[in-house]
Amino acid sequence: MLKRLAVDITPLRKYPDFRLLWSSGLISYLGSMVTYVALPFQIKLLTNSYIAVGAIGAVELIPLIIFGLYGGVLADRVDRKKMIIITEFSCMLMVGTLFLNSQLEKPHLIWIYIVAGSFAALDGLQRPSADAILPRLVGHQDLPAASALMSLRWQMGVIIGPSIAGILLATTGVGSAYLVDILSFVLSLIFLARVRSVKPAKTNEAPTLTSLFEGIKYAGSRKDLMGTYIVDLCAMFFAMPNALFPFWADQMHARWALGLFYAAGTIGSVLVTLTSGWVKNYPHHGRAVMVAAIGWGAAITLAGISKSIFFVIFFLAAAGASDMISALFRGVIWNQSIPDELRGRLAGIELLSYSVGPLGGQMRAGGMAAWTNLRTSVISGGLLCIGFVSLAGSLLPDFRKYDGRTNKFAVEQRKIRESDANSPENSQSDQ
Repeated sequence: MLKRLAVDITPLRKYPDFRLLWSSGLISYLGSMVTYVALPFQIKLLTNSYIAVGAIGAVELIPLIIFGLYGGVLADRVDRKKMIIITEFSCMLMVGTLFLNSQLEKPHLIWIYIVAGSFAALDGLQRPSADAILPRLVGHQDLPAASALMSLRWQMGVIIGPSIAGILLATTGVGSAYLVDILSFVLSLIFLARVRSVKPAKTNEAPTLTSLFEGIKYAGSRKDLMGTYIVDLCAMFFAMPNALFPFWADQMHARWALGLFYAAGTIGSVLVTLTSGWVKNYPHHGRAVMVAAIGWGAAITLAGISKSIFFVIFFLAAAGASDMISALFRGVIWNQSIPDELRGRLAGIELLSYSVGPLGGQMRAGGMAAWTNLRTSVISGGLLCIGFVSLAGSLLPDFRKYDGRTNKFAVEQRKIRESDANSPENSQSDQ
């Protein structure tokens, strides 16, 4: 029983390139999460304003949309490994400028926003390639396990990163936090350099708007895919309270717990990932995504209602657990049913679905808290999430009834990948 529940680490043993990619991402995410906590903390120190902190989402939104879509086109036209390396190096340079700015007697607030927007643009360019590379490094049958391991990698970084950030910010300041992130990029690039190239599968055509629209048209033609995007957008836009964490911790007289606010959701998601062995045997993927998104909204609502720091952290952890169930099944739907020649462009759309929502959610949460109060912002967001996710699920039956065993797109891709299973690129494993 326990063996069936435990996370499957077979892809780490079986695919050396996946192991290198996984290790690189773990280190990079850890450092990036240190900066993720340091940015709003530094803005709060400089302004003590809900709006100023929530504005991070505003400056990131447009670059993410533009470069996320273009990054998806590039992922189907260029070497995906090279794209990841170039963007990692560029991010390292941007963090270097944050460090230099933090050493000024009066750090420039405008530069922090400029760098935040640049991070969003670079993330938009990188993430489609990082997502689309997975089906080329791992066999079809191992994709659910690989997706769970990629989530575990992210979770470890999110838990450890904010914890390190909390210690650094309380003792040595934001400058040291940025230095840690720079070091993480250096180590990440060393691992990435050893991953084999992953060039376009079927075409070397130049990236154009036409190819972008081909991807958008394909996504629009599949209501099952549209459901995964819409449900996640609703959940994140209405019920993402992260911009409020610095103020929430202060209002509860628990500044010491700021790192826990950021890490709680990931702790819940880790518990789900470590017991994710059941995911590969549960075929009702659409239903799982919908129910989990409703669970996220309910947990956020309860966190807002709670007046005890213990229960706030507990319900934030429960929210993270629900979100991870949704993420795991969305990842399985995407990786097992989308053709490789479209995988990059669809990854760009996926990036928008799970990134634009949180960014917009930061603006909504900050604006609502400024207009009313923090508690009202959190509770109303959770309730709106439940309502809109339920509505989306009722209007999209193809999504709600998605079954990995019978969905025609998943069946077609399974046959294609099984026929290619003996090729050198797709059958690489340790001897």
